[in-house]
Amino acid sequence: MTSTGILLAGCSTDRAPEFAPLPVGDNPFFNKWETPFNAPPFEAIKPEHYLPAFEAGMAHQKENIARITEQKAAPGFVNTIEAMENSRELLTAVSAVFFNLTSANTNKDLEEINLKISPVLSKHSDDIYMNAKLFARVKTVFDNQQRFKLNGEQAKLLEKTYRAFIRSGINLDANSQARLRQINERLSALTVSFGQNLLAETNDFELIVSDKTNLDGLPESSITAAAISAKANGFEGKWRFTLHNPSAIPFMQYACNRRLREHVYKAYINKCDNGDAFDNNAVAAEIATLRAERAALLGYANHASYVLEETMAKEPAEVSAFLQKLWTPALKVAIDEARQMQELLDGEGKGEKLEAWDWRYCAEKVRRQRYKLDAEALRPYFRLENVRNGIFELCNRLYGLSFEEVKDAPLYHPEALAFEVKENGAHIGLLYMDFHPRESKRGGAWMTSYRKTSRREGKRIAPIISIVCNFTRPSDQTPALLTADEVETFFHEFGHALHGLLGATQYYSLSGTSVPRDFVELPSQIMENWAFETEMLKLYARHYKTNEIIPDTLVQKMKSAAKFNQGFATVEYLAASILDMDYHTLAVDTKLDTHDFETRSMDAVGLISQIAPRYRTTYFQHIFSGGYSAGYYSYIWAEVLDSDAFARFKESGDIFNREIATAFRKNILENGGTKDAMEMYRAFRGANPDVKHLLVKRGLD
Repeated sequence: MTSTGILLAGCSTDRAPEFAPLPVGDNPFFNKWETPFNAPPFEAIKPEHYLPAFEAGMAHQKENIARITEQKAAPGFVNTIEAMENSRELLTAVSAVFFNLTSANTNKDLEEINLKISPVLSKHSDDIYMNAKLFARVKTVFDNQQRFKLNGEQAKLLEKTYRAFIRSGINLDANSQARLRQINERLSALTVSFGQNLLAETNDFELIVSDKTNLDGLPESSITAAAISAKANGFEGKWRFTLHNPSAIPFMQYACNRRLREHVYKAYINKCDNGDAFDNNAVAAEIATLRAERAALLGYANHASYVLEETMAKEPAEVSAFLQKLWTPALKVAIDEARQMQELLDGEGKGEKLEAWDWRYCAEKVRRQRYKLDAEALRPYFRLENVRNGIFELCNRLYGLSFEEVKDAPLYHPEALAFEVKENGAHIGLLYMDFHPRESKRGGAWMTSYRKTSRREGKRIAPIISIVCNFTRPSDQTPALLTADEVETFFHEFGHALHGLLGATQYYSLSGTSVPRDFVELPSQIMENWAFETEMLKLYARHYKTNEIIPDTLVQKMKSAAKFNQGFATVEYLAASILDMDYHTLAVDTKLDTHDFETRSMDAVGLISQIAPRYRTTYFQHIFSGGYSAGYYSYIWAEVLDSDAFARFKESGDIFNREIATAFRKNILENGGTKDAMEMYRAFRGANPDVKHLLVKRGLD
């Protein structure tokens, strides 16, 4: 007998219970997908299919959980932990398709379903993780795990499963559990509303320019794109600018008309902060206060403590100290950059004081004067297809991968592309790529999965991974020519994709990017390091008209200017990270006014008026709708790792070193969340990461 009085399963009885049969019917989710690589049959899936599929998926898992708890066999790893892992096959498939499309190709029907189903899914999850009979079996296995002779991955799955119950309130009394359920359901609805408001607000803004003199300074690519947008929206002969990054950022960077720059800038930083139907102030405030209450119920000092318990950082104090260590030198550099730009304005003799809407514009002028580099001069060498093929070549040199477009793959949108990924002729996975903005797609860039890597009955289940971006569109005259920032973003998201594609784990919930939030950005950010290395540029940076390789003189200008404006870039990022931590270290029952809170947060660290946080409260989707609450710091935390990791390639004298890449793959990419993050890093690097490489890269040393 164990200490709980439950007999343990022996090897002969530790077999998975027979699961409930999957539903059958006309719904595409109830049938085997006879598509290339068993990809979702997007064209066959209609909005009316989702709710019945969600309901069937939840019912199927609920029946499977009942079979786990009611079985006569004593608790064992296979019949309890592994069975739980495999209990939600249908629900996983439905959720993956639905939630990916609500981000990448949404519509009113999907948005209504999202608002309706999210609280139901929250309740379904609570029903599982507050199931006392199920937890009794899990706890028995956990308390006696040494008897089951588990391998490392099995032990990690057991630990993750056990902790999920604890962190979901299984040990709370009935009243506290009831309140926790209410909080979870309300939060699920609020986070959906936050994202929907932001998409609607972004799509709602437009600046229509009739007088071409107001376009002075703008590159031809921006003018052409604005003309195409105007024509498509009924303003032929005019120019239309929006808050999507490929439109708004170049306008703020190049437009000579200071009044219009101010107009676009203020619209950009006041998204969802206009007191209208899309206002997110009350939504954000309620999310933050409910998270604080939930943390208190679960016995944590605040939401950040709850989140960080499962990260590399572990404690809010550790994150705050890390951010402050970077803030001081970054702010000093940013203040000096502001001085340089004010000198530029003074030299023009207009008596203008540097304001936030001037920064990108003045920075571009200083870049041209000091480094003789016009950022627009790079675009002709960054044709989207060439960048993509360059990344393919990099992946071939590092990991032996090849990519072949699949013309007959089902697509969720006509602009999406699908590629089969192979290694030595063997299928690795399917990769979708979707590059350009549209009203049905949220802003930003991300990697996601329709199916993760796992193994069932000894057979590898190949992943289906997707990269979704908002890059500059092609025009009638030119193909899609990317900015340097867009190139870097492409490399970044491809790093995430590799993490998903190259997973070699058995269990779905430990696969690929299922790692601590402050570790997940390492595989993505290390890829950025290759983007502008001279050897790499020679592989993909060719003029779209002449096919000329990017000249050495232009490459040298890029390198000379690489650390320029890093004070601004670092400060705006750190400011958002600090704001995130401030929101999520709130004490329970705090009365929150978001305007006052944000002002006090930024004043406390001395943020200068010419720089706003990269994300202000009302459009901070990462933390209020995107899974990065108390985790936005992780990008720069991981940059310490990626800078140090890439230094190993540089130190070898060969940035395409296959041996080092193989070590990175074996120790990090393949392992998913099966091992401790720092242990994985040390296994690759042979030492703890050194922050010096980050400081040097950003010019903050």
